[in-house]
This record gives sequence, structure tokens and C-alpha cells, in this order.
Amino acid sequence: MPPQPSRPPWAPPVRPYASALPETPTEITTRLRPIRTRHPARAAGAVACLVLGLGLVGGAVTGSWLAGNSSASPTARGGYTEARTLWHSVPVDSLFPRTLNGAGAGPGGADRTWTRIGVAPDGPCAGALDPLLVKVVQPVGCLRVLRATYTDATATSVTTVGMIFTEADQDAMAALRTRFSSEGLDERADLMPRTYAAPGTAAAGFGDKQRASWTVGVLRDAPVVVYAVSGFADGRTVADPQPAGEAMADGATSAPAQAGLGHEAKGIADRIERALRKTAAPATERPE
Repeated sequence: MPPQPSRPPWAPPVRPYASALPETPTEITTRLRPIRTRHPARAAGAVACLVLGLGLVGGAVTGSWLAGNSSASPTARGGYTEARTLWHSVPVDSLFPRTLNGAGAGPGGADRTWTRIGVAPDGPCAGALDPLLVKVVQPVGCLRVLRATYTDATATSVTTVGMIFTEADQDAMAALRTRFSSEGLDERADLMPRTYAAPGTAAAGFGDKQRASWTVGVLRDAPVVVYAVSGFADGRTVADPQPAGEAMADGATSAPAQAGLGHEAKGIADRIERALRKTAAPATERPE
């Protein structure tokens, strides 16, 4: 083999088998473009355009929201949201006072006093309400049901009062209230609320067959439905229960009417509504 020519000392060395090795690793990422230096005037103009655009979009959204419900102020909507949490954020004695004073709430304007004898654990609609009533309130979303049972001063009557906290806004509650009124749902016996038979009390035997009179009301200023159902404390069955409005009518001669059980249901429901409104007042009050 002829002698190889000598290599200058500054020449790079020869790498054997170089053709079998990649010269550069395969590129699997995209190179980032160099960022140009922004001119201060252009940057300020871009920020101004962004702020203006957001303002226009926000104004359009707000306008469509107000057009959809012009009667609902942001304060009222916020109050609805806060009132919805009262079932777990307020002491039970505020929602169901231990004693209710019913001045003029009895037949002929007689005074009444009711004492709380039991409070049920809060729970879902399914366990506290009749299935058909659950179906009626389903459009507003049942969040939680609270119940308590009261007896009158003579311990001859018992009344369960309940509050159905819903997930609805003002529009949905207004629609439900209109439906109850237009279809007479508050007077249908198949939608009569269930009782809470507090064990070891005068209401221990207060079941479905003991229900004598009832009332149901959909509130305007809170996402709540308030109801009450009354009966005899001795556990007697009632063959023909009457809605409170009928039992309280002049000249009514039914057993619930003569016993004043319509007045019991209506009087207790009204006072529980007042207690709820008093508790929720800071959350639901509207600016004049």
C-alpha cells in the first residue's frame, strides 16, 4: 500500500464509519419565532382596543340579561342565592321557633299558641314529600326539605310545617307560583304534604291517614315553598281532609273546619314564613 500523504496538524481528524451516525438529532419541536420589540405607542393602542372590546361585549351581555328579566336586579338575584343557603347556615330555632304566637289566628279571631315538639333531620324531597308533589316541584329543583311539628296549647291538634328549598331563580319560582294558582294545585288532596310523626310526642301517631287540613305556598322573595298539614292529636283518621281555605270558610261544617284545623295549618305556615323572611331579610331586601 502506497504511503498516505501526511495531514497538516490543524486538519480535523477523520472519523471512521461517520456515514452510519446521524449528523444531527431529529427535530421534533417547532422553533419559536423571535419576538419583535414592541413599540410603546402600539402596545398602549392594543390595550385600549382590548378594554373597549371587553366593554362592548360586557354591555351586550348585560343588556340581554336585563332584557330577559328586567324586574330582577343584581341585588335580588344575589339575595336569592344567599337565601338558598339558609337551611344549613341558620340555627333551627330561627327557622322553626320553639313557640309561635298566633294572635287572632284561630276561628273567630281567637288567639292561638303553638309549641314545637319535634324537628326532623333535613333531607331530600323523595323521603319527605308524596311522589306526586315531588314531581310538581321537580322543575325548580328540590335542594333540601326541613320539617318540624307543633301542637296547640291544649295538645288536641298537631301540625307539621315544612320548607322546600329549591335551586330555582325568581323566574322559575314565579312560574311555579302561577301554576299552583291557575291549576289549583294547593287544593288537590293528592298533592297534600306528608306529616312528620315525631316519636315520643303527641304527634307519634300523626300519619297520612290522620291528615285533616293543609296549605301550600310558593314564596315570592325566596326560593322556598312553605307548607303545613294538620290533624288530631289523638290519632283519629280523617276520611275527607280539606284544604285550609275551605276549612276556614264561613259556614264550613266538616270535622276539620269545626276543629279549627284549617286555621292551625294556615296560622303556623304564615308564622314560619314570617320567621324565614325575617331571617332572610338582609339577603333578599331590594333597593327602593
